Amino acid sequence: MATLPLTDDHVLPADEPVLDLPAVARRLGVSVGRIRTLVAEHHVLAVSRDGEPVVPEVFFDDHGIAKHLTGLIGVLLDGGFSRDEAMEWMFTVQDDLGEYPARALHGHSAREMIRRAQALAL
Repeated sequence: MATLPLTDDHVLPADEPVLDLPAVARRLGVSVGRIRTLVAEHHVLAVSRDGEPVVPEVFFDDHGIAKHLTGLIGVLLDGGFSRDEAMEWMFTVQDDLGEYPARALHGHSAREMIRRAQALAL
């Protein structure tokens, strides 16, 4: 089995709730193999925590993967960010909003987060 592209655990706040791949699979109603594909294709990002791949719980909502997450990841990676840099940016509080971009995807600021990511393109 191919190695998953995982970010370093240090880029994710230690207290950020995460789901292991079987939990993500159950939540989305798909196989763990499908989740591995979603990570490999950068539809979601995962970190290695205690040697196991985990995905931040904030990447999901009641309907599945948060609506703008995959687009935001794509904008960051296409703009020259590494996976680590993209994850770090998504979990860095935006002072004017008082929250970090991954959380802002669940509200009215989702499109603003994508615009900000586009402006950061290298």
